[in-house]
Amino acid sequence: MSDTSTPPLASDHPLALPDIQISVRQTFGLDSDMMVPAFSRGSEHVPERDDTYRFDHDTTMAILAGFAFNRRVMIQGYHGTGKSTHIEQVAARLNWPCIRVNLDSHVSRIDLIGKDAIVVKDGQQITEFREGILPWALQHPTALVFDEYDAGRPDVMFVIQRILEVEGKLTLLDQSRVIRPHPAFRLFATANTIGLGDTTGLYHGTQQINQGQMDRWNIVATLNYLEHDSEVEIVIAKMTSFDTKAGREAISNMVRVADLSRVGFINGDISTVMSPRTVLTWAENAEIFDDIGFAFRLTFLNKCDETERPVVAEYYQRCFGVELPETMARVVVS
Repeated sequence: MSDTSTPPLASDHPLALPDIQISVRQTFGLDSDMMVPAFSRGSEHVPERDDTYRFDHDTTMAILAGFAFNRRVMIQGYHGTGKSTHIEQVAARLNWPCIRVNLDSHVSRIDLIGKDAIVVKDGQQITEFREGILPWALQHPTALVFDEYDAGRPDVMFVIQRILEVEGKLTLLDQSRVIRPHPAFRLFATANTIGLGDTTGLYHGTQQINQGQMDRWNIVATLNYLEHDSEVEIVIAKMTSFDTKAGREAISNMVRVADLSRVGFINGDISTVMSPRTVLTWAENAEIFDDIGFAFRLTFLNKCDETERPVVAEYYQRCFGVELPETMARVVVS
C-alpha cells in the first residue's frame, strides 16, 4: 500500500501554501490582535468577496482559528443565518480556495471517495479510478465545507470521521493507497442541530451524530440571526436607492416582517423562514415593481404553504399596516 507522504501541489492554485499574514483587526474589523495566514494570490475556487458583508465576532473568530491553527470547526444555527456564507466570506478575504458539499440523502460514500469509470485510451476501453471530492480536496490547499452535516447518511459520516483528526489520513482500499492531508487543507461543517438530532420537529431528516465523532470537532460555534439594525444596514448598503428616510423606514419594516417569520418558525407556527438574503431580494423586487406589498407576495408569500399564508400575511399587516388578500383569507376561515 503506497503512502503519499508528500502531497502534490495544487494544479489550479499558483501557491502551495499561504505566503502572507493578515491582521484580523484590519481585515475583519474585529477587536483582536490575531494574525492569520493567507494567500497573496487567489484561484478559481476562492469565493467571490462581498465587501458589504458584516462579520459576527464569535463565529468569525472560530472560523479564523480553523484556518490559522488547522482546527476542525462546526457552525450550528437555524437555516438562513448565513453559516456557510460566513465561512466563504472569511475564505474570500484569505484568498483560500473553498469547496462546499451538501450532505443530503443523495450523497453517498462513492460520491465522496470516488469510483471506477470506463474510459477510452488509445482506442481501447479501460477501467480507471476517478477520485471523488474528498481525496481531491485533501491533496489541495482547500477549505472543504460540509453543509447540512447532521443530515449525512451513516456510511458517509464514517468516511468523514477518518479525516477529522488533524493528521487524519484517508485510506483508499480499492487503490491500496493512503492519502495524507495537504498542509493547507481545512475542514468545516454547518449544521442545524448540534449532533443530538431534531427535538423540535423543525428539521426532518437530521440525525444524531455519535459522540465519538462530535468529540473530533475541535470548535463548535453557534450563529444566530442578525440584530435588527445590523440587517437593515446590510440591505441598505446593497440597495443604496433606499438610503432615504422613507426608504430606511421601509427596509426596517421589511426586516421586522422577517423577524416575525423567524419567531414564528422557531415556535412552529410556520415552516418557511425569511433569511437576510430573502429580505434583500424583496427590496430588489420592490424597486423593480415599485410596490412593496406586491413584491412581498412574489418574493416570499407565494413560497409558503397555502395554509400558512394568512399567518405570514398577518406579519406583513402588523409591520406595514396594510391588509393583503391573504390576510383576509384568515379572517374568513376563523
